[in-house]
Amino acid sequence: MEYNERGQLRRSRRIPEPSMRRSGVAAAIWSLAAVVGMLACGGCAVGPDFKSPAAPAAASVTHEPLPTQTQATPIAGGAAQRFDPAAQLSSQWWTLYGSEQLDRLVSTALGNSPTIASAQAALRVAQEQVNAQRGGLYPSVSGSIGATREKINGASQGFPGFGNFLFTLYNASVSLSYNFDVFGGVRRGIEAQEAGRDAQREELQATYQTLAANVVTAAVLEASLRAQIAATQELIASAQHEVDLSRQDFELGGAARSDLLSAQSNLASVQATLPPLQQQLAAARTQLAVYLGQPPSEYGEGAFDLASLQLPLDIPLMVPSEIVRQRPDIRRAEAQLHEASAQIGVATANMLPQIGLTGSYGDSTSSFRQLFSSNVFSLGANIAQPLFQGGTLSAKRRAALAAYDESLAQYRQTVLLAFKNVADALHALDADAQTLAAQYRAQTAAADSLHLIEQRFGLGGANHLELLVAQQQYQRARIAYVQALAARYQDTAALFLALGGDWKDAERGGEAVSAR
Repeated sequence: MEYNERGQLRRSRRIPEPSMRRSGVAAAIWSLAAVVGMLACGGCAVGPDFKSPAAPAAASVTHEPLPTQTQATPIAGGAAQRFDPAAQLSSQWWTLYGSEQLDRLVSTALGNSPTIASAQAALRVAQEQVNAQRGGLYPSVSGSIGATREKINGASQGFPGFGNFLFTLYNASVSLSYNFDVFGGVRRGIEAQEAGRDAQREELQATYQTLAANVVTAAVLEASLRAQIAATQELIASAQHEVDLSRQDFELGGAARSDLLSAQSNLASVQATLPPLQQQLAAARTQLAVYLGQPPSEYGEGAFDLASLQLPLDIPLMVPSEIVRQRPDIRRAEAQLHEASAQIGVATANMLPQIGLTGSYGDSTSSFRQLFSSNVFSLGANIAQPLFQGGTLSAKRRAALAAYDESLAQYRQTVLLAFKNVADALHALDADAQTLAAQYRAQTAAADSLHLIEQRFGLGGANHLELLVAQQQYQRARIAYVQALAARYQDTAALFLALGGDWKDAERGGEAVSAR
């Protein structure tokens, strides 16, 4: 001990200064970080390591072999479609219809649709959840500083002679805590969140493709309805001409009143078929407006005509293993299976010991200027092993195993339904071509028959009943022909949707698709 010139005790220089104590804390924290890094790197992750299900080994999705091409009909839109195993699936398959108007509609829909915006936001949510989960790999550090004004009674502290004390207490501290991911529970949690994000990305992919197919289908439906309305209007004009002739004959005494009434009844019957077609046309256009993210009152797109569309002729004939890689719903189901697999590891890790470290550094003083002058810190370690939880942790692990089995079954069902969709669409194209050829022949025969009966009716060689039957036959044949023609365009879009595909191009209607 040393004394100054006044005989007072001098402070020993060997007592560590605050800076020296802070250095000791820093060294302790660095040592803690080193231990954390070693344990984090050396830890294992319990639970199964996910492996993608094996791709189907089947050579085709159809039971019966398909012809090399469909039947051809000598009309616009009646060309033969070729099933080509070497054909590539275009991500922008709607451009194969050769319509700038259709391309513009699809591009607008992909850029403006609230459905797309919702799916994109959901993907951002999933990504931020991954980022939040990754925070579990790092220590948690928090700081606090505060001041309190206190008054205590000396008697309550065992010093009745000291009266009351009034003082201000300043507190400042930094605390650190870390749980070692020895058994990989946190990493499995991150893996599960990443799989959930991948599933949401595939959901966005499916939303893009479904919206494009819906726009094409609605546009073709509009064109089909316009063609049906045009055919109906022609029949109305023909029926009106029949009424005019019958009225002239009746007024001249060459026809009975029953003939005039029969002609008027026929006209009214044909006219009654027009409003439902017009209502369906209006509904198709309002649906297109919704796909484009617009109110129906603001939709001003021009009319669609079947003659303005080209039929895609080269049809990809993909094997099952390729379809599994292309379909976003299958990839989404695989990501959900991956997520369920990772949750098994999370549930398993929760049953094992949890090792953690805690540390704090700070001070508490009655003078703000002296804050951090006495610098106290602490470091602690703990290990906790669940001993008895009433079977909760074991039940959660069994539930995770069952959830994996459920996801695996759902994955298999998704694959089966995908193959069914593709097989049905391929057979539909072949059947559509045959149907169109038959309806074309039926319409031609009905038109020729109606023309002959109209000539005979004008010469008095046919009665009103024969003319009515001929008109009804032609009306049904003409509308069935238009529907068969539209079905080829719609079922082709359905096949492209069923085959799936990747949207790796960065620009889709002005919106970037997140990279895989």
